[in-house]
Amino acid sequence: MAVIDKTTRRHRWDTRFAPYGYVAPYFLIFGVFGLFPLLYTVWVSLQQRNLIDADAARFVWFANYAQLLADPYFWNAMGNTLSLWLLTTVPQILLALWIAQLLNRKVRTRTLFRMGVILPNITSVAAVTIIFAQLFGRDFGLINWSLGLFGAGQIDWQAGTASSHIAIAVMVVWRWSGYHALIFLASMQAIPSSLYEAATLDGANGRQQFWRITVPLLRPQIIFSTIIATTGNMRLLAEPLLFNPGAAAATGGSDRQFQTAALYLYEQGFTKYEFGYSSAIAVVLAIATVIVAGLGYFVTKRIRTE
Repeated sequence: MAVIDKTTRRHRWDTRFAPYGYVAPYFLIFGVFGLFPLLYTVWVSLQQRNLIDADAARFVWFANYAQLLADPYFWNAMGNTLSLWLLTTVPQILLALWIAQLLNRKVRTRTLFRMGVILPNITSVAAVTIIFAQLFGRDFGLINWSLGLFGAGQIDWQAGTASSHIAIAVMVVWRWSGYHALIFLASMQAIPSSLYEAATLDGANGRQQFWRITVPLLRPQIIFSTIIATTGNMRLLAEPLLFNPGAAAATGGSDRQFQTAALYLYEQGFTKYEFGYSSAIAVVLAIATVIVAGLGYFVTKRIRTE
């Protein structure tokens, strides 16, 4: 009886505590590489601290945040981030839906095409940006050469605000559309074929079926992709940084015309070494990202409830 009781007790402990042991490594890794850096960033944002002279740090509490809210360069960077979000998110989602619709059809070598659309996403962002910077070159770029065939003049893509935003948006859309297309494709394949068969019997053509059946059923996935695209724009750094390499790389052009919020953080932290101020920027961006993700969660939850 004692042996049976001991075995039963071990089984009860295993059932009760084993699940916590299975998930413990995740929380341990998250605590070390996620939670601790986040809390440390908040702590540093309350200080006036130089990156190369940490011993001279002193607490200024919320002075960095007050300075940030009155900083015109920060609001310029946020405006550029918003502009790039508009230029990347909508085309990205529409192009991904179109690609997913094409890949969902029964065509030959569709597996090869599905693998191909993800290649831009796994390509080095530095390599992609350098190549696109050459394509959008003012004097010898392929884009300007193509436009010249139609009588258009040479465009200095890096000099203007609108032109530079369009060029960077093209890079982002090209790199991430395939990723979102695969998400939409997986969801499309889960839609019952009986819905399309019934719509066909009712006389609906392919375009009507796409907009009245496919897109409404993909609303949660579209919202998810929009959130991913939004958080990605919040940390958009490599594209604007490498688009104009040189002395003005961290400022996003000579007039800060394409400096994003993440690039402004990089400038303050790693060129001016204002570690406390850059940490305050990071905290504000993190809060904005959490707000966007929270709104997306509640919208998705409402859609599922309806």
